[in-house]
Amino acid sequence: MIQLKRPLVIFDIETTGINIATDRIVEISVLRLNIDGTETWYNQRINPTIHIPKEVSAIHGISDADVKDCPTFAQVARELYDFMYPCDLAGYNSNYFDVPLLSEEFLRCDIDFRNDKRHFIDVYRIFQKMEKRDLSSAYKYYCGKTLENAHHAQADVQATYEVLLGQLKMYDNLQPTVEFLHGFSTDNSFVDAGRKMTRDNEGIIRFAFGKYKGMPVIDVLTKEPQYYDWIMKSDFLQDTKQKLTEIWLSTRFKVKKG
Repeated sequence: MIQLKRPLVIFDIETTGINIATDRIVEISVLRLNIDGTETWYNQRINPTIHIPKEVSAIHGISDADVKDCPTFAQVARELYDFMYPCDLAGYNSNYFDVPLLSEEFLRCDIDFRNDKRHFIDVYRIFQKMEKRDLSSAYKYYCGKTLENAHHAQADVQATYEVLLGQLKMYDNLQPTVEFLHGFSTDNSFVDAGRKMTRDNEGIIRFAFGKYKGMPVIDVLTKEPQYYDWIMKSDFLQDTKQKLTEIWLSTRFKVKKG
């Protein structure tokens, strides 16, 4: 069993597409593992308020008609946040997609989800490090079963939970604590959810894209402040803009103080 110091939620989302900045959630399923050993589910289809492309509906089976009478994310944001608080998080490829996109949805509702002191376990990263393949393959490998109803949120959550337990059983060097699994499955070099800024070994934050890739963010913002304005007006994640603003404000304070 996983050793818990606080509840752990395993979650999965189905969306209108794969663009973290512009796509929306159409279904979310959350399994909450409580410290007393009990388990609680939260399942909700959501009206994304934008069109679900047919090619996406073909994957998860959810169409515009299926969610037209469902609540919007803004209408369920508070109850969902409360259900997931103060929990650590786990998912399959969640650090790269589910967590950033969910964070964007919360930020649109003025809820700063990522800044809570949470641990993030990415079952896919563990699988990738240990065996290097998708959730169906992982389920077959670790659990010896075929995943039915793949790309249905609740089925994927259940499979992710069983794969995580299978990984803990198979690998002696994996410690069954949230803290260890967080460190093992998380790439801490990126500063923001959009992976546009990294922190090097000396703690310097650098741009990870574009014409200033590899350059210290503070140096760029000091010499070319209009670059900050361009990012803020462009289609970057809210989390990226928020982190950049924190750096920008600290830079301006230092310049004014100097």
